[in-house]
Amino acid sequence: MDLYAALIMLLLSGVFSSSALRQYEFVQMSVNCTEAQRYCRQNYRDLATVSNSGDVTELMRITSGVSNWGFWIGLLKSLSSEWRWSLGDPAFYAKRDSLYRNWAPNQTSGSLDCAFMNQDGLWRIDSCVAQRFFICYNDTSKGFIPVQQMMSWRSAQSFCRANHMDLTSVSNQTENQQIQQLMNTSGANSAWIGLFRDPWEWSDKSPSSFRNWAPSEPNGALEDATVMVISGPRGKQWEDWPCNSTNPFVCYEDEFTLIKQNLSWAEALRYCRQNHVDLVSVTSEQIERRVMTVARKASTAAVWMGLHHYCAMNMWLWLRGEVLYYQNWAAEEGNGPPDCGARRVGAMQTAGDQRWISLPPTRTLNFVCSNYD
Repeated sequence: MDLYAALIMLLLSGVFSSSALRQYEFVQMSVNCTEAQRYCRQNYRDLATVSNSGDVTELMRITSGVSNWGFWIGLLKSLSSEWRWSLGDPAFYAKRDSLYRNWAPNQTSGSLDCAFMNQDGLWRIDSCVAQRFFICYNDTSKGFIPVQQMMSWRSAQSFCRANHMDLTSVSNQTENQQIQQLMNTSGANSAWIGLFRDPWEWSDKSPSSFRNWAPSEPNGALEDATVMVISGPRGKQWEDWPCNSTNPFVCYEDEFTLIKQNLSWAEALRYCRQNHVDLVSVTSEQIERRVMTVARKASTAAVWMGLHHYCAMNMWLWLRGEVLYYQNWAAEEGNGPPDCGARRVGAMQTAGDQRWISLPPTRTLNFVCSNYD
């Protein structure tokens, strides 16, 4: 048995595991938000950033059963307000899609904070308590869902999150025209979209615009930090509190790390296992979106993943033995080499649609390490 075959057998004997989307650590030490931020930055990456409802669920899981009423997360009030999408996970957007805007003239200078689309396709602002039809986005069907119920922007957001994914984002002119056509077909003169303005930002400067405020929150001019409530009617939801109050807190560790060194696949594998956990496995579309975001910053045309072709069984496997239930190969890729002597491993392209390609393991590329199982 040669060294490569021995390595494959070792990899196949590993325990199957699934990757969490962010590694959180609950710290049961009551301090103000500045001290919590300092502790997280010294011992982890930063105070917790929350990008989607899955992150909320994970935070509730790790704090289940504790006696504290709530804990600090990393959302802090800034001096300026920015327009952000309710569907706030940065991994959802490709390139600069989250920056697309289609404002009607003289809109963004006003003091109102929620956006709607008019039947002409242009966007306008209004008070968030105004009643309108609205457009949800459904992640399963990848479609826009017009809802012909009159609700405030916040109520519409809650409805979409409970029944679909979120209030819709609009990433380009094509999507804008699709939504405009849906509105005209359903007879809606205007409809809320997921764009809102607020002065809150994450401690780590993450572009995540996900918010999960409790009703009537945020509500304090001098309340400049965010607590996530653990239990009671406001469980999972957020309240704004003065930073000088004291609470326990949650830190987070980086999910994936891009290494801008040009190494062979075996060298990259060794580096990740010595300095992190492993070369990255991309076992779902949700994980892939996050890896794509990291990979776009690479200096090579592709980055190594922990994907290899096991020629004896003619199948592609992740390093811990997972079969490719989810895959995203470029055209004419993923079939394996015609000759078992020509070993192939997997990489993700760093530009365009970032599909997967197979390459000889002797090529040298940047690579992505995972930081936890």
